[in-house]
Amino acid sequence: MRSQLRDLGYIEGQNLVIEWRFSEGKLDRLPDLAAELVRLKMDCIIAVGVAPTRAVKQATTVIPIVMGNADDDPVRHGLVVSLARPGGNVTGFTNIGSE
Repeated sequence: MRSQLRDLGYIEGQNLVIEWRFSEGKLDRLPDLAAELVRLKMDCIIAVGVAPTRAVKQATTVIPIVMGNADDDPVRHGLVVSLARPGGNVTGFTNIGSE
């Protein structure tokens, strides 16, 4: 990931800061981790999975959220209005397929 960002002109420590947070499988930690990132005034938050995305969405309506690899239907979970037009501050991709 860092090499691709570098190819686009983003260099960590110069014009890019990455703040990593992990719940270590403890879903009850997600709201606090999300709130911490919001307090840090991130330009963008990347959340992987439905539960982390939900926690970040509940923490902010302003900071853009990129939902990565949500393994369930983000529409059904209320994360986005639709896949074509997510609305709000959440966008991203999902790996669900048509059935």
